[in-house]
Amino acid sequence: MSQLRRDPITGRWIIINTEKSVAPDKFDYVERPVKKGAKGCPFCPGNERMTPPEIIAHRRVGESNSPGWWIRVVPNKYPALEIEGELAKEGIGVFDKINGIGAHEVIIDSPDHFTELSDVDDKQAEEVIWAYLGRSIDLRRDKRFKYILVFRNYGMAAGASLEHPHSQLIALPIVPKRVNEEIKSSSEYFEYKERCVFCDLLRQEMEDKERIICENKHFFCFAPFVSRFPYEMWIIPKKHSSDFSLLEKEEVRPLGVILRDALHKLKVALNDPPYNFIIHTSPINGHEREDYHWHIEIMPKLVQVAGFEWGSGFYINPVAPEEVSKNLFGIE
Repeated sequence: MSQLRRDPITGRWIIINTEKSVAPDKFDYVERPVKKGAKGCPFCPGNERMTPPEIIAHRRVGESNSPGWWIRVVPNKYPALEIEGELAKEGIGVFDKINGIGAHEVIIDSPDHFTELSDVDDKQAEEVIWAYLGRSIDLRRDKRFKYILVFRNYGMAAGASLEHPHSQLIALPIVPKRVNEEIKSSSEYFEYKERCVFCDLLRQEMEDKERIICENKHFFCFAPFVSRFPYEMWIIPKKHSSDFSLLEKEEVRPLGVILRDALHKLKVALNDPPYNFIIHTSPINGHEREDYHWHIEIMPKLVQVAGFEWGSGFYINPVAPEEVSKNLFGIE
């Protein structure tokens, strides 16, 4: 018999197959990311003219917008939001609207077209986190922005339009609904118990030891008890911290390494599936919440969200998170 499990953070219920989870090799129908080649790739060294001028770059040699870099950040050529302009809020009867003001940037994770974040060395993994952190700190100075979203789409099935390894950052003038739901629930939990719900969840996962994927001194990676998707994983700081941009220097490399390791385990166990990962963090510029706890959610694209899920709000997960830990824990 399957189980219904309730998420203590959002209150959402999930249906989990606990009796006979789908084996890793049974997801053979998933559309795998394919590297067709680097020719004409706008993110490869030597093609810097094909992107908007870089915002920042971590480079060994050379001038701006030239080869020699190992991390490069550029504006998105087709941005969802524009940096220039005023918000100009307006009400139209029951409707509200504001101008599409924000920032939309691309973090090119590596100069190597064929080396994914799952396979980079420790130094490159660290540099990716430094790029996320640097851009988050810089953009929060713009008082128009209330939230900074860092995410990665890997593979066409996960929404990636270019195959060169890259992540994205969008600075928003509003706090996303998904984030507000987590903040509201964590705030209510804190008011009732005077403790962070994420810290309590982390303590229980560390005590249960059933869903651990990997860990280091500063971070813990696990398959959540109430996983929405097969092989969903979370990476969370062991020390309470509400805001990703408050990451300390000694935590940067450990975060890059555990993120790389988690993605590598997915690649090995599931034959390189498409995935999304998202950094969930506190809002900014007067909307900060100290009772929140930032974390990274990794979601492989192994199943389709269909009518039942859209109609009910329930997710059906065919793989118990306890099985995920067993299948991934020993992979190096």
